[in-house]
Amino acid sequence: QGRLVESGGGLVQAGGSLRLSCVSSGLMINFGALAWYRQAPGKQRELVAFIVKSGATNYADSVKGRFTISRNNARNTLYLQMNSLKPEDTAVYYCNRFSPLAINGDPRDSWGQGTQVTVSS
Repeated sequence: QGRLVESGGGLVQAGGSLRLSCVSSGLMINFGALAWYRQAPGKQRELVAFIVKSGATNYADSVKGRFTISRNNARNTLYLQMNSLKPEDTAVYYCNRFSPLAINGDPRDSWGQGTQVTVSS
């Protein structure tokens, strides 16, 4: 399936925006459904949003209306547009395949380094 590498994180003030990217070294379409996850210090990893092959999307209630997930299979890239950022969005963000059997990410999967997002108040 290939390796996934996240980028685009940074430090931003509350109310600001960031766009995260996740590039696959293999064919992204082979991953099927894909997702963004995040893990804040001292907390467990949680699902942020996922997108299936058809393009249908689903979001965590905490980011609904502010974040947009999209994919470009031709470019083997997954995106997360984050607007109206809040301090509670601060976390390391990861991309990986989505499975309804492990909605917060399967620990048996290979995980990348992630990209740090820090939102200051």
